[in-house]
Amino acid sequence: MPRRFNHMELTVPPGTLDAAMRRDLAAFYGEMFDWSGMDVVLFDKTNFLLTGDDASQSFILVAEAKKHMSSPGYDHLGVLCDAREEVDELLEVAKRWRDKDDRVRITEFEKDLVQGPVTVHAFYVKYLLPIQFDVQCIEHAPGADPEKRWQYV
Repeated sequence: MPRRFNHMELTVPPGTLDAAMRRDLAAFYGEMFDWSGMDVVLFDKTNFLLTGDDASQSFILVAEAKKHMSSPGYDHLGVLCDAREEVDELLEVAKRWRDKDDRVRITEFEKDLVQGPVTVHAFYVKYLLPIQFDVQCIEHAPGADPEKRWQYV
């Protein structure tokens, strides 16, 4: 069986993962990516799990820690969409959230990234977690070999 991404644990400062943050995380990422949020007790601490349809396949665990994560640069996790229209729809969702909650951070790109026969259409979004998400689709020019995409991206 091939190895694949399973999970990431993101740490936040102690005392921040309160009921309000859990509610906000579940609401935002639920609308953005159709993820569910739930409490999970591990190592005698209540953590917060964000997951898609199948929690056994991939999830993000949010936990409090004295030494917590900080990613002030372009560190990110990628969310792959099937089409640019889906990317654009999610960008509109993120903008609506930003209009009502100034904790939403969006990075829009003036142009698509074009590398040979590959075009990446994307934006970044960050909300309450110590990492941002690169929401993107990867398009291949007609006749391009998708197996060679990493030669260009």
